[in-house]
Amino acid sequence: MIQNDLLLRTLAGKETERPPVWLMRQAGRILPEYRAIRSSLSGFKELVSTPDLAAEVTVQPVDILGVDAAIIFSDILVIPECMGLDYTMVEKVGPRFPETIGTEADVDRLISGPDAAERLQYVFDAIHATKKLLDNRVPLIGFSGAPWTLLAYMVEGGGSKTFSTAKSLLYREPALAHKLLNRITDTVIAYLKLKIESGVDVVQLFDSWSGILSQSLYRTFGLPYIERICDAIKDQTPTIVFSKGAWFALRDIKKIDGVTVGLDWQTEPELARDIFGKHRVLQGNLDPSCLLSTPQVIESDTTNMLQRFGGHHVANLGHGVYPNTPVEHVKAFINTVKSYRY
Repeated sequence: MIQNDLLLRTLAGKETERPPVWLMRQAGRILPEYRAIRSSLSGFKELVSTPDLAAEVTVQPVDILGVDAAIIFSDILVIPECMGLDYTMVEKVGPRFPETIGTEADVDRLISGPDAAERLQYVFDAIHATKKLLDNRVPLIGFSGAPWTLLAYMVEGGGSKTFSTAKSLLYREPALAHKLLNRITDTVIAYLKLKIESGVDVVQLFDSWSGILSQSLYRTFGLPYIERICDAIKDQTPTIVFSKGAWFALRDIKKIDGVTVGLDWQTEPELARDIFGKHRVLQGNLDPSCLLSTPQVIESDTTNMLQRFGGHHVANLGHGVYPNTPVEHVKAFINTVKSYRY
């Protein structure tokens, strides 16, 4: 039995005494303890692929910040990598893929499904190590990138302001895009099932680049694949879907059965409640920049957010915490949530 099961009770739709709180990217650069470990290694990927170290940085926010959940330290791009598309992480630049996907032959060369997912044993080992360190104190969240976001990186070759190459594939060769999305989806499903078997208590899908698509493109190339993933694991674990910037798709996301909906900071709580109703569990959505202000502003804005969402809410930011955020400001956010009562 998990000692602090507040997140699990909230995701199950139960009435709770307060919202649970955790942060996207909480295991990372805001913590000096993380930076100390990171600086001793060759790079980000070595940390991701070293299970004991990944477990250690996963648990740091639980020990230091007092969050109500841990999220396994990993990267969404382990999926393209296990499918045969290697990447490098360039400091202050981001991911870069030496090879990209542009033709049907490129797609056909990819490994997919369980054969690909099973290559990520170091992630599953990290989950086992993390569960030992957590010792049932809080739930552990596992995650994956959503298929469209993963396709965007695999076709574009790295991060981009427009992802114009990836988006153009949807217009130029829709059948090829669907073929690639299906292979990615097969791999994500197998990967998440192995994560659940390894011990994660909750799963979150990150569709980081959903907001650059139109509503019609997202209905065609984004949401059907997310729904397929959610349907495949819905009987095994609570699932959170976070489609950043996809305010236009909230009514479509509502139709995905049983998932908690993550919201970015551009979505007003009142709009979300109008769409989803007062009983659907929602997550978010404080602007990460708020944590760069003052403890007084953080407390005021956090309290305002909690009041506007009401119950059935997981307190979080509207995206990942920024690396230059003072630790004391993060604690101010967390402590405000923890002292709040419905």
